[in-house]
This record gives sequence, C-alpha cells and structure tokens, in this order.
Amino acid sequence: VLLAAAVCTKAGKAIVSRQFVEMTRTRIEGLLAAFPKLMNTGKQHTFVETESVRYVYQPMEKLYMVLITTKNSNILEDLETLRLFSRVIPEYCRALEENEISEHCFDLIFAFDEIVALGYRENVNLAQIRTFTEMDSHEEKVFRAVRETQEREAKAEMRRKAKELQQARRDAERHGKKAPGFGGFGSSAVSGGVTAMITETIIETEKPKVAPAPARPSGPSKALKLGAKGKEVDNFVDKLKSEGENIMTSDLSFFLCLSSVHMKIEEKISLTCGRDGGLQNMELHGMIMLHISDEKFARIRLHVENEDKRGVQLQTHPNVDKKLFTTESQIGLKNPEKSFPINSDVGVLKWRLQTTEESFIPLTINCWPSESGNSCDVNIEYELQEESLELNDVIITIPLPSGVGAPVIGEIDGEYRHDSRRNLLEWCLPVIDAKNKTGSLEFSIAGQPNDFFPVQVSFISKKNYCNIQVTKVTQVDGNSPVRFSTETTFLVDKYEIL
Repeated sequence: VLLAAAVCTKAGKAIVSRQFVEMTRTRIEGLLAAFPKLMNTGKQHTFVETESVRYVYQPMEKLYMVLITTKNSNILEDLETLRLFSRVIPEYCRALEENEISEHCFDLIFAFDEIVALGYRENVNLAQIRTFTEMDSHEEKVFRAVRETQEREAKAEMRRKAKELQQARRDAERHGKKAPGFGGFGSSAVSGGVTAMITETIIETEKPKVAPAPARPSGPSKALKLGAKGKEVDNFVDKLKSEGENIMTSDLSFFLCLSSVHMKIEEKISLTCGRDGGLQNMELHGMIMLHISDEKFARIRLHVENEDKRGVQLQTHPNVDKKLFTTESQIGLKNPEKSFPINSDVGVLKWRLQTTEESFIPLTINCWPSESGNSCDVNIEYELQEESLELNDVIITIPLPSGVGAPVIGEIDGEYRHDSRRNLLEWCLPVIDAKNKTGSLEFSIAGQPNDFFPVQVSFISKKNYCNIQVTKVTQVDGNSPVRFSTETTFLVDKYEIL
C-alpha cells in the first residue's frame, strides 16, 4: 500500500505531500525529516527502509520525489509509479524549484490523486491524467455560453427599462406632477423605491443643475422609442448633457447599438509562409452583413468606398443591382420597390484576395533557431508591414521539444507564457501598430532547429485589411441620409510559418 507521495528538499522539508491513508501531519513530517538521514551517500539506491516503512525516491535537481510505502508492497510496481509521479511534476512546473512547486501545489495534488486512489495505483498514463485534471466538458461550455447570453440580454433589458423609468421621472418633475407608477411602459407598476434603486445602478444619480432649465410648454412628452432614428438618441443625449447630467461612455454604447441600420464588416485571412522567407499562399475573404431592425429603413442604398489597390475580386448578392454597384458604387436591390429583410443578417457584398506577393503580408515573422552545443538559441522577430493596421491581442505560438523543461528567456518585447502541457511558448503582444511595428524575442532550450516550427500567429483588428467601407446610407425615396452603425473585424483563420 502506498502511504504518501511527497516532494521534499534534500534536508527533508516537505514542500507538498499527499497522504493516501489516515496519517497525522506530525507523523508525515517526522517520516520526511528522517528520510535524508537514512540515505547512505556512498551507495546509489532508489529506496531505503526502516522497521516500519520503505522510502522509494528519485532525485530531481535540488529536490526529491519520495513515495512512502509499506514494506510488503511490490517495489517494482512502486518504481513504475515513482516514474509516473516524476513525469507529472514538469507538466505543471516550469522549473524544479521550491517556489515553483509551492505555487502549483494544488495542481500537483489533484494529479497525484489521479495516479493513486486509497493507496493503490490506478491504471492511468500521463495523457489521461492531463485530461482528467483539465475536466474539459463540451456540455459545460455550451451551458456557460447560454448563461452568458441570457445575462447579456437581461442586462440590456434592465438598462432599457431603467432609461424609460428615468426619462418618465424627469418628464414628471418638469411638469410638476408626481412621478407615475410606470405601468404604461410595458412593465408592471414599480414602486418609487425600486425605481430609484434600478436607475441608480445604471445611470449616475442626478447632479445639482448648474442653471435652471428653460420653461417648456405643457403637453404630451415624447418618450424615447427603442429602434427609433439615431437623431432622437442624439437629441436625448444632448438634452441630458445640457441639464448637467454626466453621460458615461458605457451608457452611450447602449444607444449606439440600437441603430436601425447596422453593418458588420468581417475579414478572415489564411496565410502560409516558408521559414526561409517567401509567401506560399495568402487568401483573404471579406463580407458586409446588413442588419435592419426597423421596416421604415428597409428600402435603402449603401454607398461603398473602395480604395483597395491590390486587385480584390468583388461580388454582390444576386438580388443586388450589379450595374448600380459597378457604375455608382452603391448597393441597392434590383427591384427598387422591394425591401431588404428585417431583423436578419444579410450578406450584400463579399470580396476575395488571393496572392503570393510578399509585400502583401500584413505581419512578417522571422524565426532563426541556431544550434549551440546540446541546446538551441532561438531568435524570433515580427514586423508590421501594413502600417495602417492596428493588431490587438497578438499571440505568436512557437512549438517546443517535449521533456526538456522550460525555455530560458533572454530579451523579450511584450510577455510570454509557457504551456508545459502542450509544449508551447506563447509570445503575447497586446498591440502591434505603426508606433510599435517591430519587436523580438530570444530564448534558449535543448532541441533541434526543426523543433520550433510551424510558428502560428493569431490576432484581432477593428480595422479591415482591404480598405472597403460603407461611407453613407440613403433612402431610395428622396435620397435622404439614414443614420447607421458599423462593426469592423479582421480575424485570423490560419497564419503559419512552416
């Protein structure tokens, strides 16, 4: 029976210990403190015995991995278990040092529990231990995604109700009337105390007015209508500001997302480069998705500005007037009397760029591994070629050889993460733009030059690569301008240096 598994210093101080049978702290500390004194330094053994227990151990730099077993346990099985314990520790710890072991003590204990249950070895390997401790569950991910969506919808509804209640209260105060019970705003009657609580959590409480508001003629007031023209939103916001109300940016974003005409411009890039330079293939796909939430704006035209000079191939939706787009760069339906669909995302224009022209690479990556004795010195650098872009949350992922420990980092721009489970080094850069267009990372680790490829890159940008934008939206009848909002995203589908 396996009594305990511990990582201790050469002096016998326990850093982390997991007991698999009932045992007091004093007992385990006494056993571990006695362990270094029992070892005969003149001989090399993997175990040592006392009258009551057997210690099976393995040195790990300045530490020991020790299993404490009964004397009648099978020592061959114990040695096999010891090897598995020793392989688990580098999976969670970058270095075999006391502070690193202490920092990841709970991860190690959970892994130890997967190896041994009630004193007996479980039939598991390293990959299974990793899977069991991660406990990655698809059902949990789906549940969390659904819950987050519900929470966002609830918050949006709460803000909407709070804005309505706040506006109604202000209107009542201006006319010298008592604040109504708010039953006529699509919700049940809410008491004044609850109203105040809701509005104060969403909007800052009213500040003292700097100047008295000008007298307004009595009459029915127009409350804010959701999904109405953006002009009404602007008027409402200006009105609040003129009355000394402090409008937060987060409050405004709630209104902006209510634009009746909203467009998503999304681009995805797939790129493969050779490690010695040269673009093997670069393919970029883009699309404009139109979402209309008010039927009053269903008959519109989008004015597109295309400043791309790289030879992008454009394609309109079959129901879009191709001649109108070719001659006037406007997106409108073939039949002007028809309307765009309401409350659904409609792809109206898509484009594609495929090239092997190196100058088109938005972000170049240069990785130079050079052998130095038994190890490799790796220099890797990036350069933003497309200076008009701003890349956010950039992660450059470099594979590492397995079973050689953590890399020794030299100079670095930005930060890094070492994923010992997947044998990856992640170079993390919050922003790459014209002001921060180049950077480098140096590290050394045991391995061969081929071990550090393919290098993979991921990022997100709020500015698209092909300079295609919607500059104006007008109604078909009368050509009057329509307020619209735009959401632009540039994403990575695949970005590899082979």
